Amino acid sequence: MSTATLSQETKQIVKATVPILAEHGEAITKHFYKRMFSHHPELLNIFNQTHQKQGRQPQALANSIYAAAEHIDNLEAILPVVSRIAHKHRSLNIKPEQYPIVGENLLAAMREVLGDAASDDVLEAWREAYELIADVFIQVEKKMYEEASQSPGGWREFRSFVVEKKQRESATITSFYLKPEDGKALASYKPGQYITVKVTIPGQEHTHMRQYSLSDAPEKGYYRITVKREEGDGDLPPGIVSNYLHQHIHEGDVLEITAPAGDFTLQEEGERPIVFISGGVGITPLMSMFNTLMQRGVKREVIFIHAAINGFYHAMHDHLAQTASQQENVHYAVCYERPTPGDRMNPFMKKEGFIDESFLRSILHDREADFYFCGPVPFMKTIAQILKDWDVPEQQVHYEFFGPAGTLASS
Repeated sequence: MSTATLSQETKQIVKATVPILAEHGEAITKHFYKRMFSHHPELLNIFNQTHQKQGRQPQALANSIYAAAEHIDNLEAILPVVSRIAHKHRSLNIKPEQYPIVGENLLAAMREVLGDAASDDVLEAWREAYELIADVFIQVEKKMYEEASQSPGGWREFRSFVVEKKQRESATITSFYLKPEDGKALASYKPGQYITVKVTIPGQEHTHMRQYSLSDAPEKGYYRITVKREEGDGDLPPGIVSNYLHQHIHEGDVLEITAPAGDFTLQEEGERPIVFISGGVGITPLMSMFNTLMQRGVKREVIFIHAAINGFYHAMHDHLAQTASQQENVHYAVCYERPTPGDRMNPFMKKEGFIDESFLRSILHDREADFYFCGPVPFMKTIAQILKDWDVPEQQVHYEFFGPAGTLASS
């Protein structure tokens, strides 16, 4: 990812704006989204409006811009971030012609929020830097589109899938088993990847797209997504798409989806124990990994730790409990925040409350392991901090954010 086409002066100007972006980055990106949607309302068919309201999308963009400015001399340092975002863009079917729209509105937002601090020289430097970075994304995503469409059973953009089976997993979580409507081959995927589902909801002006992890092992002739019905919380309304899927999509209905994507995937090589730690519906990508290991008869020690409110909200417990009872190399432990009397009889429930370091220490007798975790952001920050305190090497720590990529650094 060469920045040779940028002059030294341009790089210096961009790097000099790092403190300004650190202070005003989120204000700039919030204004950017508002401005862009006002001028290009068709993009509301792509972006998740809930993440806009939560501030997660603007914060994710601000983090990306900040990282690009900070590493403008060596953009190779942010390649993992580029790859992660490019996977999401490919899954959402982002097109090259949409990048100039983003650039135009981003520069205008910088001028309108920063005022005199956004001089002509600063904006011109950022225009050059943005065009270079956008071209990198376009080229990376072009390769991803080609790989997705040219792989056996693969396709480009959206493909129609029939809901073959709909299965309730808990009070708020339901699985959907999907098969291609055309009856043709189905592309494989890496355990941990996700697909994008596009729905047109009666009465809604725009289409809605959501990304859901594939929750079963590949090569089974179907894709399975496991969706939590978001009931709303405080100022946030109930999840538009998740409630629509739960209430209005039934067996025999058709969904439009994109080919699997994502870089949070199972690393199968090695002999170290594998530790899965999930919270709530964060169990979904880890189930794909777990089922793959079981399907392939892996003999490595596998430890699965799951946190839920209680058994009422706990998806896929029976499958995990049965597997752990039958496989000597599989260990399973549950932490319930508010267990019911029945939950206290569950032999796999090992803790009441929240996962903490002492609990993990009691379960994990060997910290020399590969760790995979996924769940709500506060949960993930706790796990990340524990692993950092244990000096677990970075290459042995793997995690996935639902929604826009964020940071697990303690605030």
